[in-house]
Amino acid sequence: MYFEDQKNTFNFVSGLIIGALVGAGIALMAAPTSGKRTRRKMLRRVLNARRAAGEHVDDWTADLRSAVRSGRRRLRT
Repeated sequence: MYFEDQKNTFNFVSGLIIGALVGAGIALMAAPTSGKRTRRKMLRRVLNARRAAGEHVDDWTADLRSAVRSGRRRLRT
């Protein structure tokens, strides 16, 4: 039950983030600035988002490894 709740939460947050990124991309495309400037802005934001996502994946990986170690310790005793 606990893992299903986490899965549902993860799916919701993932959908929210993806929706926000798509919305931001559409908003930038509809912006009244020049195409070259808008593309630069989009590239910069995508690169920042990619870096931030990588940091979150690193955090999630560390949390997962910690949970696995904890589970193994519990099984040994």
